[in-house]
Order: sequence, then structure tokens, then C-alpha cells
Amino acid sequence: MASPADPAPNGGENENRLTRALGLLCGLLLFGLIALTCTDVVTRYWFNAPINGAFELTELLLAALIFAALPLTTAAGQHVEVDLLAGLASRPARRVMNGLAALISSVVLAVIAWRLTLHGLRLFEDGAVTNSLTLPLAPVAWLAALSCAASAVIALLRGFRPSDEA
Repeated sequence: MASPADPAPNGGENENRLTRALGLLCGLLLFGLIALTCTDVVTRYWFNAPINGAFELTELLLAALIFAALPLTTAAGQHVEVDLLAGLASRPARRVMNGLAALISSVVLAVIAWRLTLHGLRLFEDGAVTNSLTLPLAPVAWLAALSCAASAVIALLRGFRPSDEA
């Protein structure tokens, strides 16, 4: 099975570039979280001068990291799964179960994307911002919605492609 960094057999170079870009974004977000947390701890305990808004920035960076990684996790098939019946089912039955699971996952992710889009619009209309840094919250909701929508498409495509495991 190909790793997310390997060129996709059917997706081509564009899919590989997108995977690398999302991986780089996730790495940068994780590095930002680490740098912010370490700096805040050092300045808080050694100099008694915590970073203003560090908690808010940590929340926003963590949300962005989770949702930026969602399409990568979906594409790699690395979600947590419980296969209670897969070992008992025949090969054709496993294909049907995989297709049904992909369809259900895709629909659920699409509904979440739709609801997050509406939530982001409400946040934008209300002018919702964080408490101390007054950073807008709507872009985070829209990033989450876009990530869920991309993951919905990926889940659907993964579920109906031929695989060695089915």
C-alpha cells in the first residue's frame, strides 16, 4: 500500500502535490504549537511573563491542525475502524461492506461540512472573535468545513476503488 507521500497510482502528480502541501501545513502548524507552548512555559515560569493569548492561539492552531490532517488521514485510510464482521465475511461481502461504510462516512462528513459552513457564516455575521486577541473565528470554521468536504469526497472515492484488502 502506498504511503501518503508516495505518488498516487491513479491520482497523479496533482494529488501528490496536494498531499505534500497538506503535510507541510500540518508540520508547520505542529511546529507552531510546539514553539508557542515551549515559549509560553519558559516565559511563564522563568520570567513570570506569560504570552498574552497563548491559550487562544493554542486552541486555534490545534483546531487548524486537526482539520488540516483530516483529508490526509482519510486518504491514507488511517481512521480507527472496528472490523467485527470483516473476518467472517466473504471477499464480495467485504467489498459491499467497504462501499457501504464509505458511503455512510462520506454522507456524515458532508453533513458536518454543511453544518460547519453554516456555523462559520453565523460567526462571520455576528463578528465573533476570540476573547483576548480578538481574532476572527469564522475562518477556522470554514477551514474545518472545507476539510470535511474534501474528506467526504476522498472517503467516497476510497470506498469504491479496488483494493487488495477487500
